Amino acid sequence: MANLSPAAASIVQAFDDCYEINMFNVNWQEDCIAAALRALLVRINGADAIRQDILDIVDELEGQ
Repeated sequence: MANLSPAAASIVQAFDDCYEINMFNVNWQEDCIAAALRALLVRINGADAIRQDILDIVDELEGQ
């Protein structure tokens, strides 16, 4: 992860950590995108509608 900001690195790391755990699961992509979105979600402050949209996407991906 050369030259990534801490914010970007945390999102990539969340995806990578998820992949290591779930790489053999059928829905690993959905799980890891959800993990990356959760990492993004904690960085968003004061934009409740955007946070809710992201949370709704995460819930949908995790429900697959």
